[in-house]
Amino acid sequence: MEGEPTLRLRIFDLNCWAIRYLSKRRQERVRLIGDTLRQEGFDLVLLQEVWSEQDYSGLKVKLAGCYPFSHYFRSGVIGSGLCVFSRFPILDTLLYQYSLNGYPYMLQHGDWFCGKVPGSRAGVTAPLLSLSLQLHAEYCRDKDAYLPHRLVQAWELAQFIRHTSKAADVVLLGGDLNMHPEDVGIRLLRGWTGLRDAFAEATHFEGCKNGCTLVPDNCFTDKSELLPFPLGIRIDYILYKAISSFTVRCEELKTTTGRAPGMDIPFSDHEAVMVTLHIQRQGQPAGATLGTADPALADVVTEARTEVGAGLQAARRQRYSSGRMAVLALLLLLLQAAAALGTLAGLGAEQPFPKLSFCLLAFLALGVLVLATGLHLFHTMEVKMLHGTEDQMWMVLRALQERP
Repeated sequence: MEGEPTLRLRIFDLNCWAIRYLSKRRQERVRLIGDTLRQEGFDLVLLQEVWSEQDYSGLKVKLAGCYPFSHYFRSGVIGSGLCVFSRFPILDTLLYQYSLNGYPYMLQHGDWFCGKVPGSRAGVTAPLLSLSLQLHAEYCRDKDAYLPHRLVQAWELAQFIRHTSKAADVVLLGGDLNMHPEDVGIRLLRGWTGLRDAFAEATHFEGCKNGCTLVPDNCFTDKSELLPFPLGIRIDYILYKAISSFTVRCEELKTTTGRAPGMDIPFSDHEAVMVTLHIQRQGQPAGATLGTADPALADVVTEARTEVGAGLQAARRQRYSSGRMAVLALLLLLLQAAAALGTLAGLGAEQPFPKLSFCLLAFLALGVLVLATGLHLFHTMEVKMLHGTEDQMWMVLRALQERP
């Protein structure tokens, strides 16, 4: 970039909804995505929910000519689903898995098994730090049991950006954040990192009204999720900021609007986001400063800390319930063991229960003990993570309040 006054960077971001065996017309849509990316020739492509490595491998082969550099982020049981394709060399990658990502017993949601991560990518054209990511899904806005986990993820992502972007000149973040623009999590992420929203900053916009990426006109979208939002919702973002001696300007932002050109289906149940950024070097490095206290940021941190605190109390209750259940199961096993030993020692005339019933009860108690102990350990770790995040937020809040 040093030899050029301006770099024009075109970015494509999409939640592909490519769940093997479950997503409708998955293979056809993945081929369509690959064909479109090959024709358009973006500089950087950020994809989420590419759950099959076979799909990634097919895209890698198809796009090798125009995107010679790519990476798939592997984590969790079934993978993170994140992959990056780039026209520029990828210097290094870093995978950091969120400490909280839902509950393993919520099988119908599956976020815990994915091991979601913010994937980091560095380009050689400039010290460019880009991240493709996905946060925990909301599922139910009225009773959002995952809000504390999503706030912990947003906080960890913000900390991740702050600590890994020190050597970068430009930070770029794209993905499905599963948060509305005014939700506390997105306000916390933007306020604590200084990231700017490409939709709000774009000089020219074209696409779905208000930049929505989940819209009722999409044939794959779950219409029940959009009942309170007749125009749709915006949960897919491209955020950016310049550091040191660079400036970034968003020239254009586009979203797809349902069906792909010339096809009867869209790319996904999400609309794609396409952004054109202008990156330019200034004369002198800007230099990092602490600045003055931001009352709005302090309010956001306070609100987020309150929600995390509520989640902490709920986690403590769940830990107590699972621990009590484990103790009761253990007591039942001990009583059965005592009864069995008494029978063997001849203290009882005969076994009080038929052998089959006795064995079934023992296996049931053992199963409950193992399950309850596992849940108790999980919720113990959840309590520690929530408590740690609450303490970090309190330290930041105190620093913001003490800043002149």
